[in-house]
Order: sequence, then structure tokens, then C-alpha cells
Amino acid sequence: MAEIIYLRMKKRIELHTRRTVYLKDIAYLSAASKYKKQFMDMALYRITKKDKNIVIIDSFLIIDHLTALNPNVEIQLLGAEQTIIQIIEKKKAGNIWFAAFIWMLLFIGTGMTIMNFHYDVSMQEVQQKLHFILTGQENEFPLWIQIPYSFGLGIGTLLFFNHWFNKRFNEEPSPLEVEIYNYQQDLNHYLNHHENKLNDPNSSD
Repeated sequence: MAEIIYLRMKKRIELHTRRTVYLKDIAYLSAASKYKKQFMDMALYRITKKDKNIVIIDSFLIIDHLTALNPNVEIQLLGAEQTIIQIIEKKKAGNIWFAAFIWMLLFIGTGMTIMNFHYDVSMQEVQQKLHFILTGQENEFPLWIQIPYSFGLGIGTLLFFNHWFNKRFNEEPSPLEVEIYNYQQDLNHYLNHHENKLNDPNSSD
């Protein structure tokens, strides 16, 4: 009777060097200890410069390797059918002047955006009318409203993105993180579809 082995592929991993990929790098395995130790250290693929920065390992490659190594096993695949390997190149140390220039550019651009938005919606007139409603007096610059509003705008932005530099306020993901996650899921789906299309000679899409 064949030994049943459960295999679950990791959807995506990152490697910082081009090296040999082992089963333990890209998949989880549930099996008897004698099989698990033998299979997890099995070499699957050698990444070279020709692979550029994206490599996709299909579950069929793993099943072929496992059954060739031990024909008396039955592989049950769970979850994802492919693993996307992204090669992360070593980045050079950042230039502080370039970073300062980008920061200043973003700061000025964001400030201009906020000011133009408030001009379009006549925020100053709204605050003047609010001051008149509450006090019965006219004031061109109701600072007691404008100053707390300015602080609230910055604090609200921090709370919205749920970050202060590397510190998180709570475990809830920010809208930006959700959008990045959705983008990554779409990218993974595209890469998997593109890989299958290239490998399928009957594909006409």
C-alpha cells in the first residue's frame, strides 16, 4: 500500500541570492519522519542569471521528483499549485541627499494638493461661516477653528494609514496595505496564468 504524503506549496517566497532551491524552501510536507527528512532536503532547481528575477516552480515538478525518488508514495496536493520565487538583488546604500530631495518633493506636492483641495471647496469661507454661527461675530481668520483642524488633518492621516514610521498603532491593516496585498494577488495570478500559457502548446489565448 502506497504511503500518502500531503504537500502544500507556498504561494510566494523571496530569495536574496541565486542558489539551489530545496523542497523545504517552497513547500510544506506532512509525512512519516523517514520520508519527511528524505524529501525536504531534496534539490529541485538551480537558479541562474538566465532566470532574471522571477522563477515559478510548478507542483508537477515536485511530484515527479518525489515519485522518482520513491515510487511507493502517493502525493496529495493541497492549496496552491505553484510557487513564485522572487530574486531580490542586493541594494546599494541609499544617498541621503537623494532621499532628502524626494522627501522635499513629496512634501511640497502633498501640501499643494491639500491647499488646492481646500481652495476648491472654499474651506476658509466654511470656517468663517461656522465661526459666525457659533459666536455671532465675523472673523476673517478664525484660528481657534483652523489650528485644531490642521492638527486633526495630520493626526487623522496617521490614524488612517495606521503607521508612524515603523510603528503600528494596532494590528488592523491600513487601506494602503490592503491595496498592496490585492495588487500582489493580481500579480501572482497573472504570473501563474502567463506561465501556464507559455507551457501549454494548445493555448490560443
